[in-house]
Amino acid sequence: MRRLAAVLALLALAPRAGAAADDAAGRRPGAEMVRLPAGTYRPLYGRPGDAPTAVAAFRLDRDAATRGEFLAFVRERPEWRRGAVRPLFADRRGYLADWAGDLDAGDATDRRRPVTGVSWFAAKAYCAWRGKRLPTVHEWEYAAAASATRRDAGREPWFVQDLLTRYTTRPRPLPALPAGAGNLYGVRGLHGLAWEWTADFNSVLVSDDSRGVGARDHDLFCASAAVGATDPGNYPAFLRYALRAGLTGRAAVETLGVRCAA
Repeated sequence: MRRLAAVLALLALAPRAGAAADDAAGRRPGAEMVRLPAGTYRPLYGRPGDAPTAVAAFRLDRDAATRGEFLAFVRERPEWRRGAVRPLFADRRGYLADWAGDLDAGDATDRRRPVTGVSWFAAKAYCAWRGKRLPTVHEWEYAAAASATRRDAGREPWFVQDLLTRYTTRPRPLPALPAGAGNLYGVRGLHGLAWEWTADFNSVLVSDDSRGVGARDHDLFCASAAVGATDPGNYPAFLRYALRAGLTGRAAVETLGVRCAA
């Protein structure tokens, strides 16, 4: 658990738009999705003997939303611009804080980077604008457990170590979206770029946590987080769950972005 504490400390430091917006983003908003088949996975927390959690087939964006794509959204939905968003729906200190202005997402390179600094409310509205939704925690974790060759590599030491390295050496600023084939399902950039919102970002913690504590239990940030974990060595999963436990719907974090599902 000392290793987990050290990693958490590092972490603490650490619808259609116009053609012009499409070009700025480097691709058409919402054009690329992949289908994930129905399957099962084991959540981080559970009771001994629990069956794996079933996940129905769904579709997920191949890539995270870019700054250019989010720019197209706020152009059409001005209530979500940085200077207009209601404080109830976003912490204005962090909301799109790295943009130069309400409609200035940067140059062509910047607009190909994942958008960050969006609240849960804004992420949800963005996905709805695209005719989609946020993925659930179970869907996101199911997709994230896949390596390039295996549907569930979460207990493979090399996979766990690779994710830890990605999480603790996250580049600043974030680079443009990655190219290539992605994981086994064709999903790209789930690890090492932006963290990503889920529809039920903290409610699932309550049902999955076998200790029977609430999503705001700060024991998640210390060694006792391992109590009830199905895999105490899965440090990347602990980091993701700890992050979600510390969020509120209006939080706008400089490393937290959005990817949509359907």
